[in-house]
Amino acid sequence: MQALTRIFGTIETIVIAATVCSCAVGPDFHPVAAPKVSGYTSSPLPAHTASADVIGGSAQTLQAGGEIPGQWWNLFHSEQLDRLVNEALKANPNVTAAQAALREATETAAAEKGFLYPSVNAGVTGLRERRLYYHTGLPTGITSPYNLLNVGVNVSYTLDVFGGIRRQVEAANAQAEYQQFQLEATYLTLTADVVTAAIQEASLRGQVAATNRLINDERDQLSIVQNEFDLGGASQADVMAQQTTLAQTEAMLPPLNKQLEIERDLLRLLTGHFPNEDVGANFDLSELQLPQTLPLSLPSQLVEQRPDVRQYQALLHVASAEVGVATANMLPQFTISGGLGTYAAAGVNPAILGWSVAAGVAQPIFEGGTLLHLRRAAIDAYNQALAEYRYSVLVAFQNVADSLHAIETDADALKADAIAERSAAESFKLARDQYQAGYIPYLSLLVAENSYQQAIISLVQAEASRYADTAALFQALGGGWWNRSDVVASDVAIKDSRSLIP
Repeated sequence: MQALTRIFGTIETIVIAATVCSCAVGPDFHPVAAPKVSGYTSSPLPAHTASADVIGGSAQTLQAGGEIPGQWWNLFHSEQLDRLVNEALKANPNVTAAQAALREATETAAAEKGFLYPSVNAGVTGLRERRLYYHTGLPTGITSPYNLLNVGVNVSYTLDVFGGIRRQVEAANAQAEYQQFQLEATYLTLTADVVTAAIQEASLRGQVAATNRLINDERDQLSIVQNEFDLGGASQADVMAQQTTLAQTEAMLPPLNKQLEIERDLLRLLTGHFPNEDVGANFDLSELQLPQTLPLSLPSQLVEQRPDVRQYQALLHVASAEVGVATANMLPQFTISGGLGTYAAAGVNPAILGWSVAAGVAQPIFEGGTLLHLRRAAIDAYNQALAEYRYSVLVAFQNVADSLHAIETDADALKADAIAERSAAESFKLARDQYQAGYIPYLSLLVAENSYQQAIISLVQAEASRYADTAALFQALGGGWWNRSDVVASDVAIKDSRSLIP
């Protein structure tokens, strides 16, 4: 027992001395500072958008510095949409895969920390043998068989004098942080895809309904032209022209229905359903409320909120730690080991002990330039990661700027489309009355009819664009994941694990 205490005491003394004197080579990672920009667009944004008395025509106001809710899709006030998003978060395989990847990375990081501590192994060996008797150098007989039992404990420890192991742990923790934000990016992409698909479905349903109304109107108009022809007030060419217009409008339905089914299939996929299963929700634009107040994060906060930017920051951290690992590999490696064993056999004192303590130093002298080039490669990998991080920041700001421009201009477009639709509807009604009264030729009626057809479809598309633009802005700003308590708890856990690095 005294020998065992002596071995571990010696190892403890060396470990403490190594820890006190050790340093971690390579750069210490510091997050890149947020860009010093004051806004997202080159020109000031209006206080509020244009408005129109149609679906999705409410004026929207940007709230600088406002907080995005963790469940931002609730702002559309649709129970069907809320249910589908929650179902997607539970059933989508991509989320399950991202969660498993995060757990794997977290366990790997925990495993890496084990290399910071001594390795202790216990072993038992047994031997049964017979030996020769010797007298004056000559064998004179054979002993009886006997058993020899050896029970031992071996302790080995690599002193992390230059911090190579600590840098490996740091890199593993940064990789776990990358997977954390990969999960958040998966959440954000999935929720945005569900919302966008639901909006697109509602738009297509609106276009199908508008097209059906046009078909009914054009059939009525065909009856009118046919009656006029029977009475001698219209030509055969007028009848054929109206039949052509009706056929062209009817030809618009199959592509719309096809696209509608494609969007429905997409919703089934996103929510973990097969194509033959029903998601139990049919969306209509009139059932969605357009958020009138849009929170707009400050530019200095964007890099902290975007999961993809945080992913690239974590990869930059990994690359920084790998430089330290490559540097430490070029320096001496210090190891210490010890062993304690007991021996028992027939006729042998079972209290016999054997112990040993050994220390070693290995310094790479010639590796054909391998270690030097690996370190240079690690530095280049860091520079690459830094450039990719900076590009991800630029893309993030571009996404927000594009969304803001779309919100402003699509509101103006909806207002113009609403005016155009009302004007085209009145013009078509007036032209039809005048045609029936014999004041205008059929060609003038046909022009008014085609204008109304184009105007009503454009209006439905413009209405949907307002909702899609709003969803795109929430996605561009990061989706409010930091305001979800479950995600914050996971993120803090990873940061706490990083703080455990010696």
